[in-house]
Amino acid sequence: MKDFPIPVRTALDLPGPGSQPAEGDGFSYMAFPREVPTFSMPQVPEDADAASLGAARRLLGRFVEQMDSGAPRIELSALPANVLRVLNESLGEGEVCVRIAARNGDGAEVRIQETVFAGVWREMQLRADGGVEHDWLLACPVPPVAVERAQRATTTHLPPFEVPRGAMNSPALLTEIREQVLRFRPGQPPHVINLTLLPLTPEDQAVLEQAAPVGPVAILSRGFGNCRITSTMLRNLWRVQYFNSMQTLILNTLEVVEVPEVAMAAADDLADSRERLRELLDWMAESASA
Repeated sequence: MKDFPIPVRTALDLPGPGSQPAEGDGFSYMAFPREVPTFSMPQVPEDADAASLGAARRLLGRFVEQMDSGAPRIELSALPANVLRVLNESLGEGEVCVRIAARNGDGAEVRIQETVFAGVWREMQLRADGGVEHDWLLACPVPPVAVERAQRATTTHLPPFEVPRGAMNSPALLTEIREQVLRFRPGQPPHVINLTLLPLTPEDQAVLEQAAPVGPVAILSRGFGNCRITSTMLRNLWRVQYFNSMQTLILNTLEVVEVPEVAMAAADDLADSRERLRELLDWMAESASA
């Protein structure tokens, strides 16, 4: 699984408007990606033996059948190495990856990688020595463990601290955050606080970092640039940062929501993935009979 290509940074450690370094007077504009991400069917290994290819196809066939009626979850850790290699290469790696840190005995480290089929995930739970304890293939909008571990490590109460001199906007932001966190209920639309639009002093940034320390869940969504999503120690409060293709931060927000929508696969995505997996099964059948 890929590591995060963007360094781990809090959503509050970057200068806001009014504190940016001065630039030249020349006209400038935001750089946009030159290519639109498109789906590309991964390759079935050409050198795979017929038995391994058949075993991988039968497993995926059961998985697709279960997608018709629910959210399947299949353990892969006991599969023979050759069968697992066929699955790895046939499913590929998609745009979203998740890392869940092990903190204070709150479960083992978990690494999750979306496959090229949106909403189809590989979830690996690691042992303390770094070995793989569980390796699941599952289909869902977002792996439940990410939401569970983000919720388990949190509180609805702000930690006690003094607001330092020089803090301008953070006291009002803390009031807004406190009210939204306490009032939030599952199913509500997200409440978004756009920090990019606010002039935040270094003291403001320090206050917000103390009020909402980084939580155990980090999500990276690639597409047009990258979106970095980090849970906080306040329940249902997430830091969401959008970077352009030059890795420049262009939008910096706090969201009060169960999990930010940008991290989730939509129902239409899952339906498309189900059909594409059926195409993959046909392709694997042709390869096995060749």
